[in-house]
Amino acid sequence: MANVVVVGAQWGDEGKGKIVDWLSERADVICRFQGGHNAGHTLVIGDQVFKLHALPSGVVRPGKLSVIGNGVVLDPWHLVKEIETVRAQGVVISPETLMIAENTPLILPLHGELDRAREAQASVAKIGTTGRGIGPCYEDKVGRRVVRVADLADTATLETRVDRLLVHHDALRKGLGMEPIDRGALIASLKEIAPSILQYAAPVWKVLNEKKKEGRRILFEGAQGALLDIDFGTYPFVTSSNVLAGQAAAGTGMGPGSIHFVLGIVKAYTTRVGEGPFPTELFDADGDRLGERGHEFGTTTGRKRRCGWFDAVLVRQTCATSGVSGIALTKLDVLDGFDELKICVGYDLDGQRLDYLPTAADQQARVTPVYETLKGWSESTAGARSWADLPGEAIKYVRRIEELIQCPVALLSTSPEREDTILVTDPFAD
Repeated sequence: MANVVVVGAQWGDEGKGKIVDWLSERADVICRFQGGHNAGHTLVIGDQVFKLHALPSGVVRPGKLSVIGNGVVLDPWHLVKEIETVRAQGVVISPETLMIAENTPLILPLHGELDRAREAQASVAKIGTTGRGIGPCYEDKVGRRVVRVADLADTATLETRVDRLLVHHDALRKGLGMEPIDRGALIASLKEIAPSILQYAAPVWKVLNEKKKEGRRILFEGAQGALLDIDFGTYPFVTSSNVLAGQAAAGTGMGPGSIHFVLGIVKAYTTRVGEGPFPTELFDADGDRLGERGHEFGTTTGRKRRCGWFDAVLVRQTCATSGVSGIALTKLDVLDGFDELKICVGYDLDGQRLDYLPTAADQQARVTPVYETLKGWSESTAGARSWADLPGEAIKYVRRIEELIQCPVALLSTSPEREDTILVTDPFAD
């Protein structure tokens, strides 16, 4: 059976939650493979709204196995609270429905404290992190001093890991004018939370490969967006992990050959939260209108998102770096009622025309968009479930996007409701 990777193809907030939920009904296993609880997915199912941060979107679907892979960094205290929240909404979560990779790194309170202390330094340019410790935890992972899920099962190993970690962090904290870590209190809190986490621990790589041999459908769920990728994003205003589709293999313990279809989630316009370059950002009434109609506030932070016209240059670039097979175009209904719409088809850099976003930060800051103007539509696209329900100009807009990004539309979403989706190509088809 086909396995599908879902990734954001812009700066995140593209509507992955709904699409993953829509696809998860047909999947057997849903896996998170990178990021932390800095990402937020909002699911609307009937009259219930679920806001997920650490849990895979599949947890709200009965009979599915949800997996947190080793590419994720996990705050165990946050996870326990999130499980309690969704359980209160009637969702059943047990070791039969949720699995955490034994080699998943743990976000500790010291990681969030360091994250926030760095952002507070007036002499250093802000990255715009959520302050939840994701970056510092990834630093400790590559520095080979992080505490992992499996370490919670053995006191001697746990204490060794913590001691190695504190040698590094106490030195950092001293330089930032912070108090040293209370070793005893940290170890005690980890021992206390351990049983709540260890009940879900498993050799995820083994389980997933067995599921593959059984012919089960696996859905890999990405967080954030490709333009926040640590290598290919707008560095340094990026997240601390690889967001591209290739990370689905490394972040779960499955080989690249396990990926059969890459679905890139793309909003019909462009948004961004936090600092960093944004060539098509609008500072006028059109930008305000996009934000208001699209309810553009971050699920995790509540921060107002910056809004702008669709940037075909960036999406074409991210479709290439993630090997996108087809896109899911979301929030088309937000564009209803505009007299005209603009699409960025290139950049001008000091008089030179570019068809990609340059890597150098100073050049990214200087590029100006080259726009193509399209006629808008007055009819509503909200709730459309077939091409026949769409205005002609809306169809032209979608087709032009396909041409410019050199990638076909596989799904078209016309509202937050999961059934308001036009299926063009089935990602799970063999």
